[in-house]
Amino acid sequence: MSLSPSTVVARLRAAGCVFAEDEARLLIDTARTPDELAAMVDRRVAGLPLEHVLGWAEFRGLRVAVDPGVFVPRRRTEFLVRRAAALARPGALIVDLCCGSGALGAALATELGAAEVHAADIDPAAVACARRNLAAVDGRAYEGDLYDPLPATLRGRVDVLLANVPYVPTGEVALLPAEARDHEARVALDGGTDGLDVLRRVTAEARDWLAPGGVLLSETSDRQVPTALEALARGGLSAQAASCEDTDATVVIGTAGCG
Repeated sequence: MSLSPSTVVARLRAAGCVFAEDEARLLIDTARTPDELAAMVDRRVAGLPLEHVLGWAEFRGLRVAVDPGVFVPRRRTEFLVRRAAALARPGALIVDLCCGSGALGAALATELGAAEVHAADIDPAAVACARRNLAAVDGRAYEGDLYDPLPATLRGRVDVLLANVPYVPTGEVALLPAEARDHEARVALDGGTDGLDVLRRVTAEARDWLAPGGVLLSETSDRQVPTALEALARGGLSAQAASCEDTDATVVIGTAGCG
């Protein structure tokens, strides 16, 4: 028996979904059969993130494939892409580290109109998603730790290095919403004792990969900005921060010298 829209809304609302009507509409529009809709509603009511139930997330106007367990791109991270787009040029060579679903690289390449995109992540499930999402912009995704799987030919040529690294301090992972804590890979969330361990590893090698004048952009929390800027500076980059009050987003930006 098929579920009526009102029944779907009621079940979602009872499960605590704040935007039950909107979610119901998305589930109904995505399901291909009544049985599939029922199964999707069951998974959502059980606490799976909506994006994992749908199989996609919206990011900068793109429908990005997101498989179960893969980090869901946050709307606040769109600010990072906007900043990158303002600094980049068509035809730029983009590297998306800790790429997750590949949403950032795909979105930036789409906005630039033309770009060469390479992405990497240590999570095999994320890489599988990224390969699908980057196919639309002829991008490539590699499995491995940070720079390790990237082609050596990219060294010294990267115009834009996107590094949406995990930045939640280890002791605060347990405080995250259950949708993230229980259903996304911990490696995509846990940034070490102060949340900046992965960023430090990225900045330590960034200058070797960036072209003269190339930029590194990474999202952090507002309270982490001073330490994050220190990490960029120690990596030989000119460092600054930018924020967006509307989305509560903070980005640190490092620029490689031209000399």
